[in-house]
Amino acid sequence: MHVLQDLYAETSRPLGLTPQQAHLLCVLLDGPLGMTELSRIMSIERSSLTSMVDRLERRSLVARAADPADRRACQIGLTDDGRTLAHEVHDAYTARVDALTTDLAPSHRSHVLAAVRRIVTAATP
Repeated sequence: MHVLQDLYAETSRPLGLTPQQAHLLCVLLDGPLGMTELSRIMSIERSSLTSMVDRLERRSLVARAADPADRRACQIGLTDDGRTLAHEVHDAYTARVDALTTDLAPSHRSHVLAAVRRIVTAATP
């Protein structure tokens, strides 16, 4: 699992993001989410998440919007710049994983990539 975390760090830092910020942007590629759900998905305390969202909001990468289902809550979504950067993170991460598996036979490579996907999915509560 540390290899995957190291890969995330390697791909996020050149883009001016911490690995956690990069992860948050990628999670939001599927659409806006509430703070409680983001906290659960990312396995971090809400106070830490709030600080992270504040920093990304100051950089105009995410925006808070009223939750249509609950006026007391807000949803966090990507701005256009945030979506562009999230795609850059995703593409850089995918390219690194591809580079690490190029020497494998195609059948082994597909098994490794499938295993990585399962690990990442299992690690996201």
